[in-house]
This record gives sequence, structure tokens and C-alpha cells, in this order.
Amino acid sequence: MQPDVLIIGSGMGGATLAAALAPTGRRVLILERGERLADCPEARDPAAIFQRGHFKPNETWRDISGAPLHPGNYAYVGGNTKFYGAVLLRYRAEDFAPLRHIDGTTPGWPIGYDTLEPFYARAETLYRVRGDVANDPSEPPHSAPYPFPPVPDEPDIAALRQAFSAQGLHVSALPLGVDIDAWLKRASTGWDAFPCTTGAKSDAESCGLAEALKHPNVTLQTGTKVIRILAQGRRVTGVEVERAGTRETLSAPIVVLSAGAILSSALLLASANDDHPAGLANRSDQVGRNFMNHNLTGMVAYNPFRRNRTTYEKTIQVNDFYLTGGPNGEPLGNIQMLGRITGPILAGESGLPLWLSRHIADRSIHIMAMSEDLPDPNSRVLWRNGEVVLDWKKTNTRAHDLLVGRLKQAMRRAGWPITLSRGFPKSKPSHQCGTNCMGADPAASVVDANLKAHDLDNFYICDASVLPTSAAVNPSLTIAALALRAGEHIAKALP
Repeated sequence: MQPDVLIIGSGMGGATLAAALAPTGRRVLILERGERLADCPEARDPAAIFQRGHFKPNETWRDISGAPLHPGNYAYVGGNTKFYGAVLLRYRAEDFAPLRHIDGTTPGWPIGYDTLEPFYARAETLYRVRGDVANDPSEPPHSAPYPFPPVPDEPDIAALRQAFSAQGLHVSALPLGVDIDAWLKRASTGWDAFPCTTGAKSDAESCGLAEALKHPNVTLQTGTKVIRILAQGRRVTGVEVERAGTRETLSAPIVVLSAGAILSSALLLASANDDHPAGLANRSDQVGRNFMNHNLTGMVAYNPFRRNRTTYEKTIQVNDFYLTGGPNGEPLGNIQMLGRITGPILAGESGLPLWLSRHIADRSIHIMAMSEDLPDPNSRVLWRNGEVVLDWKKTNTRAHDLLVGRLKQAMRRAGWPITLSRGFPKSKPSHQCGTNCMGADPAASVVDANLKAHDLDNFYICDASVLPTSAAVNPSLTIAALALRAGEHIAKALP
């Protein structure tokens, strides 16, 4: 089949775009380097996931010093969403305009929240989001209600909600893409980092891709790794792929790159040629720049005299400090529950003995602080000697430290007096975004507001790399909304 649109990657961007294009009848070919993830005992085995890294790819990146990084990126149909925490939050309306933080001001977006809002609503329907807009002071306007009510709090989380409310905090439901009843039928676990093999988690395979493949004009080709993107002048002419040990070239009138913030920019840089000596779509020298990943701190709040009896835990959030809280009213960020940390998970993450990890995990609540990582052109992805190099420079850490302090205080007041916290390491770019940012100025961005590359007439990028800012919420729903919007534009642009 000669496709009309060729999509590289089946994660949140690529799968959602395919779902948007499927009803047009145009032929869509999705290339995925991995295979479908089959059910197996390891899918709900915390020791396999958190200690042995059973599902992690066998690949190595480098940091800027040359030291090896073993990334948290996954090579399966559905991409990283197979293992994500399924939090599907909208960016706040204020995130689309320049916003002053303690350590700098964000650049704003080429579109406003109102432009993307209808696509947020469509994405929430496609990804079966469970939520409630009530009681969140930062929640932007919604044109439609969530398609399902929120995942219910378990009793110990309901008690925490009440304890936070007694402090004057506004506690709201965390919007989630999880059918909790269906999830628990498979095994009694949380879902953070556990792969979905039953369709109970609203990941890119279970929702976006499943919807796209209902249409006979959409094809998924697995086990196909894109090596280079070929281009002459202002047109992409094909993609060179490796499949079953052989190489071939595929082509389509429109090519879309959806490999994720790090791998998409690396592929563009690796595809340099005589017409594009700095890499494809890189006349602005912005490909790979402005890598962002959020400032993330996980917290174990411990009380030796209390028990945490929850199974999934991750149902509430606090946004009182999202838009304010700094010394001059600057934003601090989002507070949300982590997935339930059990003894084997804590042992795998901390290196503590299993007996001690079980004692702590059973007597603690697990929660996270998340602050915006500001775009910095010197925080970047590079391609050197055939390898990905990640030079991530964290920003806005003073605001994050303040937010962590607010969270510790709230947890102590809620009856969890001992707080142990740790920032997420650079080897776990779990909310990676930026590197091919969208913008109106071709000299300062990589793609336009419709996600078309400024330098190429038939080439689009549709993943987290196009986000001009990271905001302080999980990026998945925004990626999906942008993909639905891009789908409308690409459908009109097809010859």
C-alpha cells in the first residue's frame, strides 16, 4: 500500500493523529520500532519492573560528559504510554501566555487556550478520562463535561483529602485514564509504571490506535525502525527503515514524525544531508534545544503508628500553588498523588532491604510535587557518534524547593510527620518535552502552529517535542489535543 500519510511512532502523538485521520479514508501507515506488548507474569510483578527493569529497552544514551544513561523510554506499540501514570490534565489557560516565574518568564505559545480547548474535550472523550472540574482554583473552562466520573478515593485517601481541606487547601479529583474495575480484575496493583495489557488503562494503543485501526485505510507496521529521514530542498522524499535485518525506503506525500521529544530531535539531527547540513528542519538551529522535563520530587510521608491500606492511591491533587505561592506571587506548581508504592517498589527504587521497605511503604502516603522546567536553549539533545546525548539543564529549582516545602508542611499537618523526599534523576526523563518547539517565527522555532516544519512543505512533527513550555502538569493530554488539531490541518493539506 502506498500511503497518503506516513507516521513515525505509535505513542500519544502518532496514535492520536492516526485516529484523527482515519475517518477521512486517506491511507495512513504507522511505523513502530517495537511490537505489541503481550500479557505476561512480569506485567504486574513490581520486582520485575522496578528492580530488574524487565521491560526497559536495551539501549544507552550519554550525558554531556559521556557517562552512560539508560533511559526510561519504551519501545512498544503505544510508546511510553504503555507504562505511564495515565494522568490526563489540561494545561491551565495561563500556561499559553508568557508567565513570570521566580527564575524567568516563559515565552508563551503561538495559540491560546481557547484555540486548543475543543480538542482537549475531544481528547478526553477519546481517552475515556475520568474526572471532575470542581474545587480546582486553576482549572480552565471546559466546553464539555468529562465523559466519566472520577476514580473514587480509597478510605485512606479520602481521609487525606479531608485533612488537606481542613488546612484550607482545595483538593480536586485527578483526571485519570483508568477503568479501575477492569484494572483490578487483572491484579490488585496500582498502575504507575505497570504496563497495560488488558485495555483498562487509556494508553495510546488501547484508545488512539484502537480507534484508528477500526478503519481499513489505516495500517500499523511493527518491528520497523526509522534510520534516516530523506529530504531534497523543501520536501521529504522518504524514510529509510530497518526491518527484519534489511533496509528499505518508504515514502508518502506527507510524513509525520512522532517519536518523542528526545528521539524525534535525534532523528532529525541524524538525517543531515547536503541540503540540510545541520539536520532536517533545523535552519533555525533550534532542533534539539529547549529540552524540558519538569522538576519532580517524590515524597514518602511516614507515620509509624498509621497504616496505608490503599491499592491504587492516585486520585487527588492540589493546585492552590499552581499560579501563586512564590515570594512575589510567582507560580510554584502542582501536587498530586503518586501511584501506590509497595515494599518491592520502594526496595527497587531506594536500595533498602525488602523488610524495611515493606515496613515504610505500609506506613506511609506517597505523593509528588511538580514544577515547571523553563525552556533553555542550552538544555538540549545532541547526536554524536551515532548516539543520543542528553544535556539537560534544570531550571526554576527555587520555585520547586518552595513547593516541596509547602507539601512537607501539609503532610505533617495531615498526620504524616516524617517526610522523605527525592528528586527524579536525570536518567528518568518521564515528562520529556520541547526540542522541536512550535512558534510563529521560523528563525526561533521548528514547526508552526499547525505542527508543520517551517523548512519543509510536507513534513510535520506531532509529539511532546513541539511543546513550547512544559507547564506544571503531565503533558499527555496536551499532546493528544495538538494531534487532533493537526489532523484537521493535515486532512485539508493532503493533495
